[in-house]
Amino acid sequence: MDIRIGIVNAPRELSFESDQTAAQIADAVNGALAERGGSLQLRDDKGTMYVVPSAGIAYVEIGSDQARRVGFVA
Repeated sequence: MDIRIGIVNAPRELSFESDQTAAQIADAVNGALAERGGSLQLRDDKGTMYVVPSAGIAYVEIGSDQARRVGFVA
């Protein structure tokens, strides 16, 4: 699952792939945004933990879990 997190006042976004489902990621995002002073904690597919303060989240894009195609499409 591709995840992109936009950070307030940051020119770049945080982008990584996770083994979690879209529903699990959406639940984590909604929980972090609902909790005042909380943080969003997600783990990528390599085991790295990302912690983003919920006040700094501009947007979260949850991509598809389909494999990317390689090559030319005729």
